[in-house]
Parts: sequence; C-alpha cells; structure tokens
Amino acid sequence: MTHIVILGSGFGALTAVREIRKSGVEAQITVVSPNNHLTYLPSLIWLPSGMRNASDIDVDLARFFARESVVWHQGAVVNVTDGGRTVETDTGTLTNDFLVIATGSRFIKKLPGIMEHAIIPCEGAAQGMMIHDRINAMDGGTIAVGFGTNPKEPKAVRGGPMFEFLFGIETMLRRQGRRDKFNLVFFNGAAKPGIRLGEKAVGGLLKQMEKRGIAIHIGAKPTRIEADKVVTEREEIPADLILMMPGMTGPLWLDNTDLPRSEGGFIKADAKCRVEGLTGTYVVGDTGSYPGPDWLAKQAHQADLQAEAAVKNILDEIAGRAPSHDFKAELICIVDTLDSGILVFRNTKISLFLPPMKIFHWAKRLFERHYLKEYRR
Repeated sequence: MTHIVILGSGFGALTAVREIRKSGVEAQITVVSPNNHLTYLPSLIWLPSGMRNASDIDVDLARFFARESVVWHQGAVVNVTDGGRTVETDTGTLTNDFLVIATGSRFIKKLPGIMEHAIIPCEGAAQGMMIHDRINAMDGGTIAVGFGTNPKEPKAVRGGPMFEFLFGIETMLRRQGRRDKFNLVFFNGAAKPGIRLGEKAVGGLLKQMEKRGIAIHIGAKPTRIEADKVVTEREEIPADLILMMPGMTGPLWLDNTDLPRSEGGFIKADAKCRVEGLTGTYVVGDTGSYPGPDWLAKQAHQADLQAEAAVKNILDEIAGRAPSHDFKAELICIVDTLDSGILVFRNTKISLFLPPMKIFHWAKRLFERHYLKEYRR
C-alpha cells in the first residue's frame, strides 16, 4: 500500500489528509507532529477581548485522525534524508513513498529585547490570554502594536493579525469605557505597511487608525525593544505594553537537512508545490518558498490551496502521470475590528478592498464554526 507521510498537523497538513481521503486512493497516511491538537490561529485576535478563550480555539484531533484512518506518530522532525523518503524524528525513523512537509515556520527573534519585553501574539493561545490579562490589569497607559518582516524574503510576514489585534483592542477599550485612559500606537518600518494587501487596503487601514485616534509611526525600522519603549531608527516610542510580530523563516530542523533553501530560509518549491529537484516530496504552507506574485500570503487559506494542489500531484504520480496541477494564488483576509470587518481579496486578476461592515465580522465567525466543525465532529 502507498505510504504518505505528512509532517505537521496544522492547516495545510489537515487539508492534505482530507483531500487524500476524498480522492478514494488507497493509502496509509502517517501524520508526524509533537501533539495532536490544532490551535485555530485566525481566532487568536478575539482572545484579548474575551470573545474567545484558549479552549474555544483548541481542537483535539484524535477523533478526526481515527475517522480518517490516520496513524499519528508523536514526535518532532529532526531530519529528512534520501530525497524525502526517510524522515528522522526524536521518537523514531519513518520511510515513505510520498512526503508532504507542512511543519510551519518560526519567528525571527533577532531584534534586541523582543523576547524579554514584547509579546508575539501569533505564537499561540497562551500569548493571546497573556494580552487579555495584561490589559485587564492596566489602569491606562500606552499599547504599541507593530510587525516586521524577513528582509531576505519580504513575503514572509504576518501583518494582517496585528491590524486585527490593534483594532480589536481599541474597540474593546471603547466598550469598557476606558478608551480615554489609553494611547494606542501602531509602528512599522515600512512606509506602506501591509502593502501585500494592496494600495487601497494600506490607505484604508491607515485611515481607520486615524479615525480611531491611533498614533501612526511608520517608515523607520525598529532597532530594539526596551521594557518601556520601542526604539526605531528615528525615534523612541514610549509603551507600557508592546505587541510585536517579527518576520518568519523556516523551521529549525531544516538546518539539519540538505533540502534546497531560499535566501530567507524556507524550502524551495515550484508552482506544483514540489520540493525543488525532488520527486514525490512536496511542501505546503509556511514552510515553503514559492513562485508567484509578490503579495503571495503566508496564511491558512493559501496553505489549504497549496495542500489541494500537492495532493492532486501526488495522485498524478501514483497513477503514473506527470504532476500537472499548479496551486492557486489567492489572498482572502477579513481584518476584524471586533464589531465589524474589512474585506481584502486578491488573486491574479483582481484586488478588492471593502470598508468596515458588520456582515464581514459575522462571516468570519461563521467560517470559524464551519471550518472547525469538520475536525470536532
């Protein structure tokens, strides 16, 4: 029987499982990951307000794995050798006929002071709850929110959630009747932060900040973070709480391998999600560096689309055909403000930006329910 090994248990990995089983192909699927839980990262933005808590966005995958006849190998990836056919983990070695790499990325924490004096929100639910607790304990002060990128791979940025944290915190403070006691600050080294979302989106988001009385400090790169301030090339920004999303690079285990790497530290892949120069070995989601438009996003939706293409190409190979499916490049983002949402959509033909509407907030909540239902039933 064909053995397909999937590294990781996040969005791209789970979509790959579903697509394989949907195809009807007879295959053993082994998923390798340190734990069998999914954190629904898009909903982290609702933790500071209390709209969600850590347990709300945690999904035990045991029933899903059992239903889909998945063998779960609990362990962390250490190395991938033999052109992808052998996977070494800290709990044993696996061989495979096809490999899907979906272990995500890691944040670049080289900015001095970031680990000691800032919270990196998208590291997980614990960080979201920490923001909730810190703000609840504050009588007032300044909250600074910003994000960076990987200078060697500008696509490797996750700025959208930081706009959501910023707008969500502002809405929360207004609801609590405490907005006048807080200064909110947005900082970013780029003159056009979030440009991957499009020119209209950048302008619209900055206008939203101005409308909400959020101070804007852009166009000067942060050089360090201290306990009470963000220091940039141009100025010092006082802050009592700092939320900072750094740029991303490939997972640490890649350093042990001879897999082809991009300048930014990710696995090089082609438009079919094949690891460059290898057969039967694919990469999806944040772990890879892909051809495509400069706005190509590292987000769950894009990981899902890449997983769909990778599985179709594996099926081609199983059938003795050449892989023929390119992944679709598409960005869908609802920048949530806690009571409304700003819609951003991009593909290779159109770029769309729609201002805040309540319906988009509810659409985001309904999609969360729909997405998680498949894994919770």
